[in-house]
Amino acid sequence: MEESKLAVIEPSPRKASREFRRQQLIDATIATLARVGFSRTTLTEVAATAGLSHGLIIFHFQTKEKLLAETLQYMAREYRDNWVGALATCRQTPAARMEALIRADIDDTISAPERMAAWSALWAEAQSRPIYQENCAEFDLEYLHAMEKLCAELTEEGGYPSLPEHTARAIRVTLNGMWFDLMTMTGPYSRQESLGTMFNMLTAFYPRHFDHHGAIECGQRAAS
Repeated sequence: MEESKLAVIEPSPRKASREFRRQQLIDATIATLARVGFSRTTLTEVAATAGLSHGLIIFHFQTKEKLLAETLQYMAREYRDNWVGALATCRQTPAARMEALIRADIDDTISAPERMAAWSALWAEAQSRPIYQENCAEFDLEYLHAMEKLCAELTEEGGYPSLPEHTARAIRVTLNGMWFDLMTMTGPYSRQESLGTMFNMLTAFYPRHFDHHGAIECGQRAAS
């Protein structure tokens, strides 16, 4: 009997074009936020950045609020997928996973100047608005729980005296500060030095698990 074959359903050109245009407008919104900030980001400014008509933005997103909400959700999911992927592909020990989480935060794509400037614009204006809580609260909590879980595992494994919740908060605050330090196009120091700074801080909390270069396990560099 001849083996049956499943038909491959290709997306229609209209649907593919719609998804492409929406992504193009989201990318243009990120670039506009980075260049002019939250309050000066208008549909007209985004259209000019994208090289598309104002009417096309209205067709796809209707309002500035909806465009910003979808842009914020896109960036939050991009950030989330990056660190989740890093944890899934590294060596599955607490120290190696913590190193992967730190490296994911200073990844070249995630911490690119334009991305960081766009995040800064959104944080400065949107934290007190429903747009941020509606689109980012779930992602923030997931990240916080992952960080606290790793801190708890490291504390238990090493018999350290620190409180995992407080350590997780200190790490997050330091990472956020590192992002702001890297915000300028030139930057006060390199990403490699940023990693070294983070690992240096971790040696204070987990001296038997980290040195200035990253995770150490049983005297050997942790494989990521």
